[in-house]
Amino acid sequence: MKRISEITRRDVFNLFLYGIDKNTDFGTELLHYNYSGKLSELDFLKRIYNLEQLPSYDGRYLNAEGDIWQHTVNNDDYQKGWAFDDERFKLSNGDDEIFLKFLCAVFHPAVREERGCWQECLISVNELLRMDGYELYPSGKISGRDIYNWREYNDNEIDVFVPFSQRNEKAIRAHSLKLYICMKARNQICALFEKYNDVYRETNETGFQYDVTTEEYVFRDISCFYEPRCYNRSSKYVRTRDMKQFILHNSPFCVFDAIELYFRYNADNNYSKEMNALLVRQAIGYQLIQGKLKCTVETSLSENTIAAIPEKGLKELVTDAENYYRDGNKQIAVEKLWDAFERLKTYYSPKLDKKNSANKVVETMSHKEPHFQKLYEDEFKVLTEIGNGFRIRHHETTQTDITDDRQYDYFYQRCHALISTAILYLEESVKSEAE
Repeated sequence: MKRISEITRRDVFNLFLYGIDKNTDFGTELLHYNYSGKLSELDFLKRIYNLEQLPSYDGRYLNAEGDIWQHTVNNDDYQKGWAFDDERFKLSNGDDEIFLKFLCAVFHPAVREERGCWQECLISVNELLRMDGYELYPSGKISGRDIYNWREYNDNEIDVFVPFSQRNEKAIRAHSLKLYICMKARNQICALFEKYNDVYRETNETGFQYDVTTEEYVFRDISCFYEPRCYNRSSKYVRTRDMKQFILHNSPFCVFDAIELYFRYNADNNYSKEMNALLVRQAIGYQLIQGKLKCTVETSLSENTIAAIPEKGLKELVTDAENYYRDGNKQIAVEKLWDAFERLKTYYSPKLDKKNSANKVVETMSHKEPHFQKLYEDEFKVLTEIGNGFRIRHHETTQTDITDDRQYDYFYQRCHALISTAILYLEESVKSEAE
């Protein structure tokens, strides 16, 4: 994905090249921070890239490591900031993940200069990243010092974490998001919670010290959104502060809330890894990714394939659909994907009208082979009929309602199969024309 603009990337580079303005009581102070921290540029880049596998720009050396050693250590003749525009590192024009991984490494405790102005630099970097929908955040600790990772930035979630059931409340109420967790899986979740139920020492205003468990913290966090309840033996929905009862006898969406909130107190250990293994064993199609449970049904294109979609509008709609589907919001995901399907039909516009453009797409996919051409023509026709006959766009009221989550899965996966196949052929066609 490439949401981080060229402008933002250049502004971030300039922070390291030209410094940061900081207002003080005595005026403006210019702070400088070296991106490689207490390491040499060579040692820093080796933490991120396999330099032995990257090409050398100096014919005397076999790979990038020898090349960089020659021009930054043995004979320091590279300009300051050379790495930012070096094509081997893909910082100025590569995927967002490459750029963000680089920045996370800049602020790693093993790299950063603790006595330097790295915190001021981090604040400035985040101000720029948030303009394009990302931020760096402390995801754990090593030797008592924060380790940083990246995540998508949402204005509405920056001050308080919003758990799964609250983020997806609309879809849950509309019954477009459904979830099942069997009792065996619930018992295993309870056992994992018990394993990571640590004890913390707190001090009140009078100086009195007392112990608080992870379980108590999680219940406190849940209470910020709703009163923790569970079903008792009489099938009454009653208040509870017993985590085992809360997990065993509750909505699966509430169970997901607890899983996410436990992560907030276990970001620096194996909790996430063990929870994800549990979810795989129990065939629950979600994974805990950066503290949030995301749907992991295999219905997504690779980042490289999405990045290669030549038509911007189609790319944005496919990306939105996949993000909504991973978040479990299948109703909106299907709506976005059908918008992408309609956009696909106009791929060759304005040179061709919608009908002829769709026919051209079919020709490209089938290479004009009659059997495959008919197959794709029929699939385009059927998907068009589904879009016209069922209430895929929520504002339409005359079509057949979709009432079951499994129906959304079917529509999404069928439409996704056609679009993803078309994209691969269109990408191939663009490359052939370029050659």
